[in-house]
Amino acid sequence: MKASDLFVKCLEAEGVHTIYGVPGEENADMMMSLEDSSIDFVLTRHEQGAAFMAEAFGRLTGEPGVCLGTLGPGATNLITGVADANMDRAPMVVITGQGDSKRLHKESHQAMDVVSMFRPVVKWGDTVFHPQNIPEMVRKAFKLATTEKPGACHLELAEDVAEMQVEGRPLRPNKVRRPVPDDKIMSQVCDLIRGAKRPVILAGNGTIRRRASKQLRLFAERTGIGVINTFMAKGAVDFTAPYSLFTIGLGAKDLVACAIDAADLVISMGYDMVEYHPKLWNPHGDKRIVHMDFLPAEIDEHYHCDVEVVGDLAHSLWMLNERFAEDCPKWDLSQQAAVRRDMLEDFAMHKDDDTRGPMRPQKVLWDVRQAMRPGDVVLSDVGAHKMWIARYYQCHEPNSCLIPNGFCSMGFALPGAIAAARTFPEKQVLAICGDGGFMMNVQELETAKRLGVNMVCMVWDDGGYGLIKWKQDNHFGRHVHLDFGNPDWLKLAEAFGWKGHYVDRSGDLLRTLKGAFAEDGPSLVVVPIDYSENEKLTKRLGEIVCPI
Repeated sequence: MKASDLFVKCLEAEGVHTIYGVPGEENADMMMSLEDSSIDFVLTRHEQGAAFMAEAFGRLTGEPGVCLGTLGPGATNLITGVADANMDRAPMVVITGQGDSKRLHKESHQAMDVVSMFRPVVKWGDTVFHPQNIPEMVRKAFKLATTEKPGACHLELAEDVAEMQVEGRPLRPNKVRRPVPDDKIMSQVCDLIRGAKRPVILAGNGTIRRRASKQLRLFAERTGIGVINTFMAKGAVDFTAPYSLFTIGLGAKDLVACAIDAADLVISMGYDMVEYHPKLWNPHGDKRIVHMDFLPAEIDEHYHCDVEVVGDLAHSLWMLNERFAEDCPKWDLSQQAAVRRDMLEDFAMHKDDDTRGPMRPQKVLWDVRQAMRPGDVVLSDVGAHKMWIARYYQCHEPNSCLIPNGFCSMGFALPGAIAAARTFPEKQVLAICGDGGFMMNVQELETAKRLGVNMVCMVWDDGGYGLIKWKQDNHFGRHVHLDFGNPDWLKLAEAFGWKGHYVDRSGDLLRTLKGAFAEDGPSLVVVPIDYSENEKLTKRLGEIVCPI
């Protein structure tokens, strides 16, 4: 068979059902092989959109999303989405074409060292030099992409190698059981927790793995210890649970941070430092810290751990649960209860707004929560709206709110929502975008319409790069020119065959959202947003007095 046929058979053996991408002539043999396979190739309008779709699939399912591009500009277009997936711990396999290997040693059309370009943003990547290596290389890419912590892997297949004849067969994927910590280290952790007066849990991205979330919830229910989640750990515990202390991660000190201030032991679980640097929650480096994760802790003067529990996080939590099955100390968790009380009051402050014109972000997100069922999926883009979603939109289940918070690339939400809607057609899927991030991949409106996906994309319209304004205003007291023009939103939706809604009264938003979800096909909902609330929130956070 052709090498490209063997490559595709290996993808099928890995359980790949969908590849997102934009092919080029250097992918011709691969595309013909895919045409004759069980794999669905989804043609996107930009390679960046393809990478974001693969990322969303990886984050939602725990299985590698796959995207494809050609050499040169196709590969450079992919790289932002690949970097985003890798830093946000999404399993992904990236396939790129390459020119004939006989011309790569010299100046040549579109030729560049793609493998070296990807090296800083993937866990592993290499070129297929010999077709008989394909089964090993595909298996290695998928194995490494899903090994904790997950990330992106890259395979390059040159056009002349793809058409070579080869004999071979796929390697069978094997499940690998992750190592677990020993009893001695878990007993040390148990003693530390029992000896603490005010312990608190900081739950990171690793806790949204299904088994880890289940064990974390059980531990919190048994002990009552409060759980603070990072942006990417939303839904690790149900926000309605009395031990949920919501989300931390804003640049300014928030009420949630008061629970860490009061704690004499921070139990970090699945915590990724890339999300929220420990200097922000442990400025003096004096907190006692238990690190529980799949990998050892990063070396940092503000994250100097007393005990490190390295191994499968779900199993580590199970071992803790065994030790706390019968009796728990009476910790002083009054500060945590006060934090939860005050945050709940804050969330509901503007829920009954009914005004015309720009809407408060708090009201918009209250109504979004009312419109979404527990297992439905919200995807946030990057911008000022991301900070509001992080603080005000809370979750019942893991992976029901995807926020890019490692690499933090704009343009994620619209293409990501397309993949989410295709992967879980039974769920309501909502992308929330700023007008800046939305326009960065606006071409994927056509992809959504062509695929016939049922999804809603909400755009917060403020006519500028709101997050940059917010940060410059905080730092300098003013901002540079960051305003831009926007299209006629309803005409834009019509031009792409979407349903369109412009909501200029806050009292109409919930009804409009519910109506949009009931429509067949994709719908655009645009709301003018009142970002004067940014400055008000900054002022409030700057005047926080921890509750008692």
